Amino acid sequence: MLGRIFKAYDVRGTYPDLLTDAMAWQIGFGASKFLLHDAAGAGETSPMMKNIVVGRDMRRSSPTLSKELIAGINAHGGGVIDIGMCDTPMVYFAINHLDCAGGVMVTASHNPPNYNGFKVSKRRAKPVGEPTGLADIRKYAAMAERATTTPAGGRHEPRDLWGDYVEHVRGFLRMGNRKLKVVVDASNAMAGTSVPRIFGKKGAAVPGLEIVEINFDNTKGEFAHEPNPLVPANLAQVREAVVKHKADFGLCFDGDADRCMVVDEKANIVGCDHLTAVLARHFLARSPGSPVVFDLRSSKAVAEDIKAAGGVPIRSRVGHVFMKQQMSEHACVFGGELSGHFYFRDNFNADSGVIAMASILSVVSSTGKKVSDLVKGVNRYRQSGEINFEIEDKDGALEAVQDEYGDRADSIDDLDGITVDCFSSAGWWCNIRKSNTEPLLRLNAEAKDQKTLDKVLAELAPRLGRRVDH
Repeated sequence: MLGRIFKAYDVRGTYPDLLTDAMAWQIGFGASKFLLHDAAGAGETSPMMKNIVVGRDMRRSSPTLSKELIAGINAHGGGVIDIGMCDTPMVYFAINHLDCAGGVMVTASHNPPNYNGFKVSKRRAKPVGEPTGLADIRKYAAMAERATTTPAGGRHEPRDLWGDYVEHVRGFLRMGNRKLKVVVDASNAMAGTSVPRIFGKKGAAVPGLEIVEINFDNTKGEFAHEPNPLVPANLAQVREAVVKHKADFGLCFDGDADRCMVVDEKANIVGCDHLTAVLARHFLARSPGSPVVFDLRSSKAVAEDIKAAGGVPIRSRVGHVFMKQQMSEHACVFGGELSGHFYFRDNFNADSGVIAMASILSVVSSTGKKVSDLVKGVNRYRQSGEINFEIEDKDGALEAVQDEYGDRADSIDDLDGITVDCFSSAGWWCNIRKSNTEPLLRLNAEAKDQKTLDKVLAELAPRLGRRVDH
């Protein structure tokens, strides 16, 4: 049964049929065994390296699952710093702030309310995925039997870190003279707790800021809409409110508040790659010459604008595991990907929705520009968005595309799927990636003009299978 809930980057399933309380205890035991062994193997000798941070979201099942997870950690001998209900980035903060062996966040992120799960991080909040420890945790958990285990007596310490966390996040806020009215849709999830804590009720803690709050009540464990801001339909409320209240811009957060999307003052959805370019300029102004990482699906304009701002563009595979790895290896000041994750050097290379919010507030307030004007220059090429194609022989299709364009492309690489770059010679490029879990290929294409984009899509589509919209 455990194998059904362990995914590539986390543990997730419906509660209580697939994910049970008993499994939470086993996973706690397994996570403790892995994280403490990992810290010891790295030569970590700090007494705090015997401790694991545990946080949880607002789902109805989270208190019980958190309690069982903690019991499992303690049974193995791991200590627990229990920071209670919080957003996922607060767990990343706590691991680093307290110098712990790792942390576990009880959350199912953007999934429906009957789901729950666990996000595991190790030292310095580095993500734990299938190849970097999650397979070991699954193995240790499967071998753990509560009835025959003599508890090793790990300690459990509830701790309130909100004061330190608020101070940390506000360190990214540099408001100018311009007053701002901003709509925030918390999706009835963790932003409903973290945003008022950090920015004050309706923005009262920040001079010159007014926040119009939507879906901030997270006490019922239900959602007014799916807490996934990547789906345009889920942005309907924030877009309507921006127009109604004549706001400067709007934000919508996901379930555990590690991601956010922005809409401009006209209620247009801002692409996260375009926002990456805007925020890159902000951070490069303070750290000239620094590298900035972006996911390889991003517009060509992102790398061009990073270079124009004096930075070094670093192209990355899709996913927070790879983005954080690049942040660390290249000492990047900032990073962003199309999923709405934004990463910050001064946040331990980790992602944070509320720090992204603080950064956007800083840019708009200090420049005095409208959001639409800030992104206008970046939005200079035509993009397809991600298009899914259903096909059984994914590898065969990728090989066919590579054969077709190999001789006439400026370059082809396989960093993540295949990227065919004909931008200099023919005015277009594309990336095609395989789904890890479905018989799907995911296409992202971009061209210098719409006519070229339409032509390329017409050429590529027959080679990739049946188009599906979901």
